[in-house]
Amino acid sequence: MLRLILSFSLWFFPQSVFSQSTPNAALPRSERLRDVFKQGQHHGNFRSFFMATDNARGLSDYYGWAAGGYLHFQTASFKGLRMGLAGSFHFNLSSSDFTQKDPLTNAINRYEIGLFDVENPTNRSELNRLEELWLRYEWTKTWVSVGRQILQTPLINYQDGRMRPTAEEGVWISSTRLPGTKIEGGWLWAISPRSTVRWHNVGSSIGIYPRGLNPDGTASGYPENISSKGVGLIGISKQVTKKGKLQVWNQYVEGVFNTALLQTDWEIPIHQEHALVVGLLGLHQNAVGNGGNEDPSKTYFSARQSSNALSAQLGWKNNHWQALGGYTRVTAEGRFLSPREWGREPFYTFLSRERIEGSGDSHSFTGRFIWQDREHRWRTELAYGQFYLPDVKQAALNKYAFPSFRQLNLDVRYTFGGALEGLRVHGLVLWKGNMGELYQQAKYQINKVDLWHYNLILNYHF
Repeated sequence: MLRLILSFSLWFFPQSVFSQSTPNAALPRSERLRDVFKQGQHHGNFRSFFMATDNARGLSDYYGWAAGGYLHFQTASFKGLRMGLAGSFHFNLSSSDFTQKDPLTNAINRYEIGLFDVENPTNRSELNRLEELWLRYEWTKTWVSVGRQILQTPLINYQDGRMRPTAEEGVWISSTRLPGTKIEGGWLWAISPRSTVRWHNVGSSIGIYPRGLNPDGTASGYPENISSKGVGLIGISKQVTKKGKLQVWNQYVEGVFNTALLQTDWEIPIHQEHALVVGLLGLHQNAVGNGGNEDPSKTYFSARQSSNALSAQLGWKNNHWQALGGYTRVTAEGRFLSPREWGREPFYTFLSRERIEGSGDSHSFTGRFIWQDREHRWRTELAYGQFYLPDVKQAALNKYAFPSFRQLNLDVRYTFGGALEGLRVHGLVLWKGNMGELYQQAKYQINKVDLWHYNLILNYHF
């Protein structure tokens, strides 16, 4: 199918590559095939991303500076058919040597390599990827697309916290024909994770990021050893009231595991522009088949394992301020597992640059204060969290041997107007402190706790 779409695009695309349009305008319908491309739209962005990590004294520090861009073209509709094509490119302007391990712990870089290619730390310039190449058919409030695309769901999402997001290949359908209801889902057979340039089948996409430990404490052997025909996803979102939403999702990873999620979010008016914010999420996981491999040492999700999680949010907001508190409990039945290559976790306690995925019997508490001005140009968020994880040596409930920690994030963004409209500057500074037992071993500390982490991002969208 992809070869057919690519041949189609290469035949017609040169006639329309310089067509001008407004990215946010509604795409027109056309009765002539040639006009489908002339009336198409394009948009894109350029990005500069500087990142640095200051680890504890005696441990290696790192930095990386990347720059690049993204271009997207989408045709007008022809007899209900539409085509999309997008690609990205970026370069390593300057960075630490990611092939060098920390002399004391033998650990590799964790954060900055994500700006480039985690599969090839020496790759400094061949950092390009065909991210989207899809054919879509649309009818009344419904569409179905096949090919490479970028999806956003609670369990597989673009997690765009580096240069380019996670992308997927498969068939996807979305419908809003029922009042106040969105039904979407599909089948995915390939994934290109964030911070990579290659495409992988579903099984080989699991394990590109750090693999962690088996429940018995041995090194996980699942990378390149997971067998799966694909991922099936279905989600139903219902707008119960004007400010109340309910959604249910199920993710079936053939031969590996299944995740079911139920979430509800409400804004309850309490006085003029003030509102109470309430959210509740429940999640259950269980193994499918042998969890990915007949050999227990090479499986991703143990055949005897299940996991449960509950996450809640309570807060207040008005036109300029938000104050939000979050809590997440992963029970002791087993570790919450979700391939980090596929997206960020869905919990209310998620903070940028860290996760609790891989933990069981854990408690997480977060508080956030968010402010934005009347013109929505300035946005500032101050967030603090305490994350209580099992002991680093308790591998059955702590996959990545991560100590309990506290984290403080300061996130500041400014969107320009006037002659610089489309430009946004984004700064993120965070501190992570240790709250667990390290057993005087720095391997439990480096790139995990007792560090400062800095990010400066410039984005220009057109």
